[in-house]
Amino acid sequence: MTWRPRLAEGTAPVLIVLLLLLIGLAIAGPAYAEPSGYLALLKRAAPLMILAIGQYFVIVSGGFDLSVGALVTAGVVIAARLINGSESATARVILLVLGFGLLVGLVNGLVTTKLLVPSFIVTLGMLLVLDGAIFLWTGGAPRGALSAGFRTFGRGAVDVPLLGEVPWSVLILLAILLAAALFMRGGTGRALVAVGDNEAAVRLSGGQVDRLRLLAFVLSGLLAAIAAILLGGFAGVSAQVGDGLEFRAITAVVLGGVVLGGGRGSVVAAAAGALSLESLFTLLNLLGVSGALESAVQGVIIIAAVAYAALGSGVPQRLRWWPKQRDSARPAQPASS
Repeated sequence: MTWRPRLAEGTAPVLIVLLLLLIGLAIAGPAYAEPSGYLALLKRAAPLMILAIGQYFVIVSGGFDLSVGALVTAGVVIAARLINGSESATARVILLVLGFGLLVGLVNGLVTTKLLVPSFIVTLGMLLVLDGAIFLWTGGAPRGALSAGFRTFGRGAVDVPLLGEVPWSVLILLAILLAAALFMRGGTGRALVAVGDNEAAVRLSGGQVDRLRLLAFVLSGLLAAIAAILLGGFAGVSAQVGDGLEFRAITAVVLGGVVLGGGRGSVVAAAAGALSLESLFTLLNLLGVSGALESAVQGVIIIAAVAYAALGSGVPQRLRWWPKQRDSARPAQPASS
């Protein structure tokens, strides 16, 4: 029997939307008439796509992570302050930023699973803690500077045979996306989805629900730290570099067809949702539409996704229930003699 690759459920619609947006970019902007234009788009979208992959792990298991935007800001600010332009400090500070992301994810996961605090509240609190700590440490004005070696990951490129110069951020994104897709095809990935779909059934079957949810938060924190490294290299040091990224990541995930509440969705579709969102905002910019509409667009997408999920789960139940109610409402027929 030959193996044939197939798309996961819910992936096709977002890929169609993405294709239409890319065609729109080619029509609206001359820069997108060449492959280099799309490569630049992928470079800009890479941090958001990586955040969306991390957010996917949490959402598909039935949670939320609102701390990733503040974690990105914290990672950039901490790196700039500790490196302060020194190349010799770059490697250890990168490891420190990655470790910090793991630690934040671990705390989020432990409080959610052991203290049974809803993930929405836990990560919202972590967002406020990180924002307050960074403001207190920097006084609202980040100090220090990132080294050239640190910024290479966000700005630099590597010469790839047959492809030419490919940005490091794109290569890192592809490696993470491939690893995430393989992970979700394995037993642990399938169990993660099952936790979001039916936690009680996973517990009854002997599954480690708390460990799986903890793993989701740790992965989200780690990927947020990687996104911070890429954004720091691409956009520089700013106390607002991560503002709103948590909502963009959630919007990207639901745009990719992942159901809020967990249990259904594809990690590839979540990443495609992030690229679609970045493509949409780029297209709106090329058409001269105000950037102030970005938040409104994200809000509409989230509301529409939640409404669609609610209708999708409610309509079949109502259709199954309606004939039973209709039959029970019929008067009993007299027995024939």
